[in-house]
Amino acid sequence: MSVSVPASPLAMAQAVLPGTPQEVIDAYATLSARAETRSFGLIEDDVVVLDTETTGLSHRENELIEIAAARLRGREVVERFDTFIKPHALIPAEITELTSITNADVAHAPSAEEAVARLADFVGGAPVIAHNAAFDRGFIEAVSGGAEVTDIWIDSLALSRIALPRLSSHKLASMAELFGCSGVSHRANADVEALCGVWRILLCALDDLPSGLMRRLADMHPDVAWSYRPIFSFLAGLHPDAVFSLVGARQEILAADAATPASSAARMDADELPGLELPSRDEVEACFEPGGLVNRMYPGYEPRAEQVQMAAEVRDALATSTHRVIEAGTGVGKSIAYLVPFAQAAKRNNITVGIATKSNNLADQLIHHELPRLAREMEGGLAYCALKGYDHYPCLRKLERLARANEVQTTRDPADTLTAIAVIYAYACQSPAGDLDSLGIRWRSVRKADLTTSSRECARRLCPFYPDKCMVHGSRRRAARADVVVTNHSLLFRNVAADGKILPPIRHWVVDEAHSIESEARRQWALTVSAEESRSIFERLGGARTGALGKIARDLATSDAATLFMGLTAKATATTQRASLAMAELFDAVRDLVRSGRADGSYDNANMWISRETRESDAWGVFAEVAQTALDALDEASKNLASLVETVAQEKPEFVTDVADGQRRLKETLDALKLVVLGTDERYVYSCQVNRRLKAGGESLSAERLDIGEALAESWLPEMHTAIFASATMTVSGSFDHFTHAVGLDRLDRRAYRSLHLDSSYDFERNMAVVVAGDLPDPRNRAAYLDAMECLLVDVHVSMGGSTLTLFTNRRDMEELFERVAPRLAQEGLSLDCQRKMASAKLLRDRFLSDTASSLFALKAFWEGFDAAGETLRCVVIPKLPFSSPTDPLSCERGVREDRAWARYSLPEAVLEVKQAAGRLIRTSTDSGVLVLADSRLVTKGYGKKFLSSLPAPYQRIECAQVGKYLQLWRASHR
Repeated sequence: MSVSVPASPLAMAQAVLPGTPQEVIDAYATLSARAETRSFGLIEDDVVVLDTETTGLSHRENELIEIAAARLRGREVVERFDTFIKPHALIPAEITELTSITNADVAHAPSAEEAVARLADFVGGAPVIAHNAAFDRGFIEAVSGGAEVTDIWIDSLALSRIALPRLSSHKLASMAELFGCSGVSHRANADVEALCGVWRILLCALDDLPSGLMRRLADMHPDVAWSYRPIFSFLAGLHPDAVFSLVGARQEILAADAATPASSAARMDADELPGLELPSRDEVEACFEPGGLVNRMYPGYEPRAEQVQMAAEVRDALATSTHRVIEAGTGVGKSIAYLVPFAQAAKRNNITVGIATKSNNLADQLIHHELPRLAREMEGGLAYCALKGYDHYPCLRKLERLARANEVQTTRDPADTLTAIAVIYAYACQSPAGDLDSLGIRWRSVRKADLTTSSRECARRLCPFYPDKCMVHGSRRRAARADVVVTNHSLLFRNVAADGKILPPIRHWVVDEAHSIESEARRQWALTVSAEESRSIFERLGGARTGALGKIARDLATSDAATLFMGLTAKATATTQRASLAMAELFDAVRDLVRSGRADGSYDNANMWISRETRESDAWGVFAEVAQTALDALDEASKNLASLVETVAQEKPEFVTDVADGQRRLKETLDALKLVVLGTDERYVYSCQVNRRLKAGGESLSAERLDIGEALAESWLPEMHTAIFASATMTVSGSFDHFTHAVGLDRLDRRAYRSLHLDSSYDFERNMAVVVAGDLPDPRNRAAYLDAMECLLVDVHVSMGGSTLTLFTNRRDMEELFERVAPRLAQEGLSLDCQRKMASAKLLRDRFLSDTASSLFALKAFWEGFDAAGETLRCVVIPKLPFSSPTDPLSCERGVREDRAWARYSLPEAVLEVKQAAGRLIRTSTDSGVLVLADSRLVTKGYGKKFLSSLPAPYQRIECAQVGKYLQLWRASHR
């Protein structure tokens, strides 16, 4: 087995996740050398390493074309197996290009059945190691006799995430190169060679994990069949007296992190500074000149006037402690424009600045691309981190509880839950801070709620890991030591609601993708009482023998104060059960209330505005009686639970963590329900929701803030020195008024902010066409409308050769037109997908992006944040303008309170949605495409001009029958 040179310590430092302690990097860097001399006895005495090549990714649709395997004894390969396989169909050209396996290579090869039978003889039932073993196993066991190859499959990909949790990539090629194993090609035999070397690296790395952890993993949930258990059991036997403590392991890794040079003290609160020291405007502009900072970050960089102007404007906002609203068209490069002055402000003044984004794509782009480049080129470097919501981090208290639980609850393979537990344990032992997003956990079969917490659930002072050893609160501590913190809109607004207790004191923010922050703030600040949440609370609390109350009763039975404690527990249990029954009756009453009123929404989901008239109705009177009973029951249960927690916590605080969590959530439910039932707080719009597909369990009551701008102007903007709001879609007919009102800037002194529009550097007039099909029948004449729309959609798809995204405002139209259009396109050789109920948006996106001729009918999830550059998206069709429903509770409440509310809110919101949809088309300077607007109101109603004047390219009105011909000519001229 050939071995190449392992990576240097410097290369290893670049291969791990940011923030990895130096001692972990050093341990990883010496693994190759140690693997040369270590011996692992029986677990490496007779194993088979295997890899396959196939004609595609699905074992149901594709076939094997090569199997390679090697038998390992210790460090030696003692036997090899390699065979081509003749598939039933020709090998696709792209597979030949990837693997170099040709149809000639497999012309005289054995069949899959013959090859797999020979493989079974070779393996002889020994354990098989494969990287992403489910893939190879799926293909082999899809062949007759494949299940007889072995009963033990070990996935080295999952095992590598346990053994090396701080690596940024667990791809076989990356690890083989990093640790000096044989190089990896897209051929089975070469990959087997590489995995033979990586296998021993993984065993050494597992043995490096804290003593006793292997025993903890080997012994948990012995009833679950888990292929890694024998490995962990053997390694545990190497340290028979070791005892594992996660609290101790967290203390050790935090101490190691504190000793590293990268560790620094918390930054200043900008409120404590008289002002900011900043580079001059000329110095900021010089960063974008040839040879400047940005040119060093991107050697091929060419200055763009709009980008330089934006950077200078951001610098001026920081210097004057004022705010900016900046609409920067696609291609301006706004991320670097705001990062450069913000990073310089942070470094020069020892403060933390914040970037809040909507999409994970942009956050990942900043953390993994822009900020590392900026850190390398800035004098003195740059400390940065991502900070996410609670449910992105492991809850170590829940991790310990799940590892010791009596059973694993999952809808799929419980072994996946054990693997997730093992990965998180290893990650927590080597990570001062960090989230779950890069750990490769199979959440489809692992209940995320069992391993994460929410702000409401967090036990805080009752948790043994709080605060520093906790990975949630530890991330906040780490963020307080960073120059730049990247987070999302939702966490930013949750922080506002929590009076700044989640994020560090950041006074300078960039809010990117700012067009959506009003709706996100409304969502985060909504107070909701739902049947699902209520059921979860009462299930967790349990009763006399179950849940948290049952457990505390058992724990307290032998206490010195058992009589007092048991009396309090019995009282809390009885009132909790009464509250549970009262809440069940409440949600039945919600369903009855919705039946009696006028509800907005689809057939499946009803959303009813609770108006003044509703509160004066007989139906509300019936509901209010049930609601008052529920309020009384919740109040009594909450008080008794609080009394139990307070009394027991004085002597046994470790016993009351789960009960305290339930009491806190019950009190929040009580407060939210009281707010909705009383309905006296004028700041809110009230509504109730029912899922009609369910007989019970889909009910909820909500209170949403009506005026987000007012809340921001009162609670957030006064505490900010500078807020930069940036997006490509903010203006309506050239005006920022809708946006500045939505975020509260118009409630401030006019000198406190400035608005700026920067044109895109892309040539929209040349590369984008806007077509208005203005002669469609009125949608109220449904039969004629659907017939005309069917013909138009077929013409558009055929003319554009597919690659069309049609964005609908309602499911009924989408599904009916899909049934009509899809068969006609199939006759033309074009494929069409549809976002049906329960369909995975990610799967639809991936499928659309993988085929330049495929098309998609989609709903709200695809109106924004969907990037498909180049030939994968040539056309966007919008059948109807995206106005909110007239029965939508928010629209109804606005209509009652304000004259011309529709023109002030619904109209500009629809214009911005259309601008966002149009923005899907041109993502690079070489993209071209057509936007087809198929709503005749654009030319028959006066407000149509608002839409058309807000688009980046001029429009042409064309009759439906001629649209296809126009698109053919346009496409030919842009090839």
